[in-house]
Amino acid sequence: MASRMPGRDPADRSRRRFARRQWARRWLAWRYVVAVLVLVAIVGGGSWLVYFSSWLSVKGVEVQGVGLLSATQVRQAAAVPQGEALARVDLDRVRARVEALAAVRSADVSRQWPDQVLIDVEERVAVAVVEIGGRLQGMDADGVVFRDYAQAPPELPRVETGATTGSEALREAALVVAALPADLRAKVDHVEASTIDEISLQLRDGRTVEWGSAEDSELKAEVIADLLVARKAQHYDVSVPGQPTTSG
Repeated sequence: MASRMPGRDPADRSRRRFARRQWARRWLAWRYVVAVLVLVAIVGGGSWLVYFSSWLSVKGVEVQGVGLLSATQVRQAAAVPQGEALARVDLDRVRARVEALAAVRSADVSRQWPDQVLIDVEERVAVAVVEIGGRLQGMDADGVVFRDYAQAPPELPRVETGATTGSEALREAALVVAALPADLRAKVDHVEASTIDEISLQLRDGRTVEWGSAEDSELKAEVIADLLVARKAQHYDVSVPGQPTTSG
């Protein structure tokens, strides 16, 4: 009987095919396990790199937008922890600490990868000067008092207060000044604010303007600008801008 060549035996070929299928099934099962392990390693390594590695830790704080304040003052107020992982810095808390500075109107805080924090500051701008406790202080359009002056800047009108003047009246006076166009503001010597409804302008030439409250200030500014040209008088009342009056 003729001998069969190795590998030609049908039973042998069947065993080989069976072995290959078994190996393929085992690899199919294991490759998912391997893929999951690789993914876990990548995610875990990435998380460690971002949240705990010194490679991505805070090494500096950049400050933009300051003029009245110094960058050092902002950094000190921000208190960004040097060496902490950049991803773990609480940006909202940093922003709140910076905005607690009187001269800061708003602040934007962001991460600058790989190792910096950027603080972009919008400072308050004085629209008037008010004397409080013997100190000349700048007040912005929101009525916030935020800086001292040794002497009142000549381009800023003064806000004079009385015994009944409260913080609300100061805010109303600030809104009035902020609504004045530059040419009209230049004519104002000072603003008298007794209450929120009793605000008046004292012009540099001696004329007075009864303003009332800050409501409709832009319309009142338009009305008084026309009246100052059209009617010669000592006293103007635009507290009701639709029915202005003059006297004197």
